[in-house]
Amino acid sequence: MGLLRIVPAPPLASAIEAIWDWDMPAGEFRYERILPDPCTGLVINLLEDETRVYRDDQTRQCTRSSGSVIGGPYRQSWIIDTAEQVRVMGVNFRPGGAHALLRLNACEFALRDIDLEDLFGAGARLLRQRLLETSAPAHRLALLEQWLRRLTNEPTWDPAIMHAIGVLARAPDVPSIGKLQRESGYSAHRFALLFRSHVGMTAKQYARLMRFRGIVDAAYPMQRLDWAALAVEGGYCDQAHLSHEFRRFAGITPSEFAAQRGPYLNHLPL
Repeated sequence: MGLLRIVPAPPLASAIEAIWDWDMPAGEFRYERILPDPCTGLVINLLEDETRVYRDDQTRQCTRSSGSVIGGPYRQSWIIDTAEQVRVMGVNFRPGGAHALLRLNACEFALRDIDLEDLFGAGARLLRQRLLETSAPAHRLALLEQWLRRLTNEPTWDPAIMHAIGVLARAPDVPSIGKLQRESGYSAHRFALLFRSHVGMTAKQYARLMRFRGIVDAAYPMQRLDWAALAVEGGYCDQAHLSHEFRRFAGITPSEFAAQRGPYLNHLPL
């Protein structure tokens, strides 16, 4: 029991970062804030045939979907409850990976979680049933990977957009977007359209989110945090700029993030 995570073999590895299985006894009920990231995720709840997402505000308004959904990327934090996180599987797509594998506009996933049955019909329902009947986590992961391989022979990327995604992931500099667009050979309009369909957000939004994620990844394991130094090293003008972007993406201040950190990078216990 616990977390089992695999990286699929090529060609899926170009589109998928990880396939995972989480199987743990139910613990004390609580809410958790999930930090935004630029990736689409597929989630299959094997305990309940339901997925719950709460708004990250005072209302905690709950949106309920089926137990098998695909959603994201997300540009703002959201809330889940731990009762749903007992026996669950998922797929973490790389930025642009869901578009490359599923041939669908990623902007659709960014608006709302989509039921797998709406995309794949009875095959998605049969997949969940087979996963429910499979007791060993490793076998469940193999089953899910086989299902993903049957979706397409080879993920399809636009080379120029794939290059831009990679460059902005390594160096999320907004001014460089114009240079990437010119190098692509596309018009500004065409480049923007293709980037949104691949990633689910504009290139500028992606660069800003990747810069925020760089700060989160760097800060998470640190015991003592020097936010001013992290801001400069992460490409922000100053600490005030970093604090503004933290509230924009995570809904909290850097100090609140430091206080709420738990054992898992993207989950902040509330």
